[in-house]
Parts: sequence; structure tokens; C-alpha cells
Amino acid sequence: MSNPLFEKLPKVGIRPTIDGRLGGVRESLEDLTMAQAERVAKLISDNLRYPNGQPVECVIADTCIGGIAETNACAEKFNRENVGVSLTVTPCWCYGSETMDMDPHMPKAIWGFNGTERPGAVYLAAALAGHTQKGIPAFGIYGNDVQASDDTNIPDDVEEKLLTFVRCGLAVAIMRGKAYLSMGGTSMGIAGSMVDYNFWEKWLGMRVEDIDMSEFNGRMAKGLYDKEEYEKAFAWVKENCPEGDDYNPDTHKRTRESLDTEWEDNVKMALIARDLMVGNPKLAELGYGEQAQGHQAIAAGFQGQRQWTDYFPNGDFLEAILNTSFDWNGKRAPYIVATENDALNGATMLFGNLLTNTAQIFADLRTYWSPDAVKSVTGYTLENEGKNGLLHLINSGPAALDGTGEQSTDGKPVMKPHWEITDEEVDACLKATTWHPSMTEYFPGGGMSTRFRTKGGMPATMTRINLIDGLGPAIQIAEGYTVDLPEDVHDVLDQRTNPTWPTTWFAPIVTGEGAFRSAYEVMNNWGANHCVMTCGHVGDQFITLASMLRIPVYMHNVSEERIFRPSAWRAYGTAGLEGADFRACKTYGPLYG
Repeated sequence: MSNPLFEKLPKVGIRPTIDGRLGGVRESLEDLTMAQAERVAKLISDNLRYPNGQPVECVIADTCIGGIAETNACAEKFNRENVGVSLTVTPCWCYGSETMDMDPHMPKAIWGFNGTERPGAVYLAAALAGHTQKGIPAFGIYGNDVQASDDTNIPDDVEEKLLTFVRCGLAVAIMRGKAYLSMGGTSMGIAGSMVDYNFWEKWLGMRVEDIDMSEFNGRMAKGLYDKEEYEKAFAWVKENCPEGDDYNPDTHKRTRESLDTEWEDNVKMALIARDLMVGNPKLAELGYGEQAQGHQAIAAGFQGQRQWTDYFPNGDFLEAILNTSFDWNGKRAPYIVATENDALNGATMLFGNLLTNTAQIFADLRTYWSPDAVKSVTGYTLENEGKNGLLHLINSGPAALDGTGEQSTDGKPVMKPHWEITDEEVDACLKATTWHPSMTEYFPGGGMSTRFRTKGGMPATMTRINLIDGLGPAIQIAEGYTVDLPEDVHDVLDQRTNPTWPTTWFAPIVTGEGAFRSAYEVMNNWGANHCVMTCGHVGDQFITLASMLRIPVYMHNVSEERIFRPSAWRAYGTAGLEGADFRACKTYGPLYG
């Protein structure tokens, strides 16, 4: 079953603006300007895809925009065509305030062509000044090198900024109007699971939907799920999800009969959680029309501990399989589900997913292992990326099976968009994962937990959104690499915590400054017990997205030349970009606030 929330997705609107003076000026620029818009549309559709794998669609204004009448006509077309991102392009001077996009909520950028024949850069500067003066931030895109007016190439630096802007702008647009589904409430006093409606509504433009955990119990008891799909799913699970060792002491081992029932409940819970998020027309055929609609949830969280897990199987299976890019129905976009209903980690997972179209790893930031500590416990000397110490990312809940690192590009481990994953890679991910009876002392109600180890050598980005009283949301970002350890070294370290949970050994890139002067300081400065790991060095994309939403970034190791924020941010300081980001976000406030 594909995610119905990805069936109708926002488009990118392209606004070719032009010098409005008729009598020779405008006429000489019409073809040139429209051709620039068409090249940008092709660049976007050729290089970017939606979460469902389809190419991103672009809508170009019917005419070049030379004044307010054509500005309004373009806005009306964009409204009809479900445009969620606005991109203005021009090779020439245009009337600034008359051709501006004034929508306060739609991410917007302007590419002013760097040419000497016509002053596209002058319009860019004038329009950006207008945006800044009116309090409607816009991104400025200007090529490093001068081009001839008839040069149809899009320079690499311009291309990179265009694609970054659109990728992040679409994430903003896709989230808007969707919901976060809180399945249950606060888990074990974890602050992130105290779902903050204000954050989701004002910063992300989303609703928060709530259900009580009894909804799961009721649906399981009534058989309120697709029975045919359940049989298909259960048969697939029996074939593809091997049960591993039971690490419980004999006094806490559960009977075979109990484990078999837990497997059945695991599959039912996964179906029910998905149906709660996005609905299922099959339920209407069973006479449950209301339940068939779902909650329009693009992300969710499962409370689990302890009110549920003291009596019923934990949510490890449903969280792991829904967050994965495949299941019994084949390859598909991941469903974002946060362990312990940590909605802040859920939002961070959603960001990473929308920016990369890949599955995300939810984890505890469990332990910092210094080189000396590893040496003293195992006799092993850390080397290469891990030489400065390791962060043990391990989770008592889900980690998408993509996180095994069994997908690859050019022989290196990655996590791919679902449409790029091969059948062989699906099989490899499944074979690299074992499912173990959960530790009964933690989960008296039972359940099955995943176990795997992420392959080393994967570029990765660790992130987390935190809520700070008096400040609001702020995000932390740490780029680094996954690390391989020798089997015996891994086993010694892994057995010191819980061997039924998946492990990623992560080495942040240290810079010698601030929170990144050492791997220890990354751990020491992290704002919560949870984190998200996204494949790739994509910290710059998180920074761009955060600026669109007005969420400041208070810890990152992204080099300054990779940072791309609205031009208005410069007015808040150019020497200390982190402080300027805080000041700008405070001034503009949440995007929908």
C-alpha cells in the first residue's frame, strides 16, 4: 500500500520577471527570459523527485511578469496549480516591488543572471532589498562568474543553490496542512513525548492528532484491519524476519506459545498504526467508514512504554518496519514513526526524510567511547574516522532496516530512496537483521526487537530538534561517518548495554572548536537522549530548511561556504553567523505564527 498523502504533491512555481518597458526593451527580452525559466524547470524536474519517486513538477507563469497585473495573474495560476515553492528568474532589470511574490508563507528565491548586457544582478539586489524591507525573507541566487547574455548554461554554483532551495522549499510545502499523530501520550517522562501543539502548528503548519493507546487494543480485539493483508504480511514476516537468540535469563524467558502470539500481534499492530496514520479504503468495505479515513499523518509517534508495554507487545516491530523502505507489499516510501512518541525526534526524522527521500535511523545517543576507554576494555586502538572516539547510537525501538548499510553506491554503504533500492539489497537488509524476544524486565508484555550493526564508511548526519523555554525550537547538527569495528570488539562493547537492539557506531567530524573540539564535546553538548541519523552529509540542507521555518541552529559542523540562508539574515550580522541566525529567527518568528 503506497502512502496516499503522496498522491497530490505541491509544485514548484517559476516566475520569469522582465523589464516592463514596451517599445523595444521588453520585446527584446521576452524569449530570453522565458527560456531561462524553461531551463530551470527542466533542471528541477530532471534532478529532484517527490517522496513517491515521481519527478518534481514545475509550473511556469503564462507570461513574463513585468508589472502588478501579470504578478497577480501568476499568483492566481499558482494557486490553481497547487504551487508550494516560488522561484523568480530574470536576466535583466525589472520593477522590484511590482513583480515581487508577496505570499508570506511560501518559500521564495530569486535568481538574477550574472551578465553585463542587462542588469539582472541589479534587479536581484533591488528585489531582495524589497523583501527584506517588507519582512518577507527570500533567498538570493547569483552566479560567481559573468556569463554572456546568450549563454544557456546554468553554472554549477547556481545549479547547486537552485536545487538546494527547491529541495528544502518542497519539504516546507509538503508538511503544510498534514498532521503528526500522537499514538498515546507521554512515555516515561520523556520531555520530547510531551507533544507541543504550538511547535507543530506555528513552525511547521501542521496539526497534531491524538489517539489513546486503547485504540490499538480495540482494533486488535475487533479485527479492525485488512485480514487478507494480515495473512500476506504474516507469511512474509515468517519467511523474511528470522528470530534470533533469546537473551533473557531462564527465569524471564517467555513460552513458545507466547512468542508466537506476540509475532501475530506485532503484524496486526503495524497494520493498525499505518491505517491510523493514512487511512485504508479496505476498512470502509468492512463497515468502518470513519476509521478508513485515517488522520492524514505524515509522521507519528508510538508511546509504548509503559502503559502499553507492561501488558502488550512493544512497538519495536511496527516502528522498524514502517520506518523501512520496504515491507510485504514491496518497496515504498517510509512511514515516519517515532519511538516513545518523541515528537521532536519525529519532526527531525520527517525533515531528514523529506530532504533526502530516504529512511531515517531513530536512536538513543547512548554512550561516548573514548579511544582510551575502548583500549582499556578491548585492547583495540581506534583508527581512521573513529580515532577521536565513537558515539554509540543504539535504540530500544525502531531503526529502519535500511540502516544496516546493505544498500550501496559505487561499493560504499548508503541508504537509498526506495525507487533506487534493488531486490538484492532488500534481501541483504533482511538477512542482516535478526529479531529477538524483547527483554522481559523492560517489556513485560513481550514483543520482538531488531538487531543489526550499521556498516562503516557511510557519510551521515546526526540531528535533533529541541524545545527551549523562552526560545522555542532549535536544531543541532553533526556530520560524520559510521564506523566498522572488528567483530570481537563490537561484541564486547555491545554486550555492555543490550544486544537485542540495533547499533550504529558514529564518529562526528571534529573541528577543534566549540562543541566540535572533540567527539566527547559533541556528546556533552547534545540536547536530549535521542537523535536521528540521516545518510549523507546533508547538514547544509537542514540549515537551509531550518531558516525557512525560522528555527535557529545552535550547534553544527558545516563549513561556512556551504551555508545558504535568506539574504535578510545578513542584516543580523555577517561575522558570527550562528548569532545572526538566532537574531533573524527571533525577529521573523515562526513561519505560520
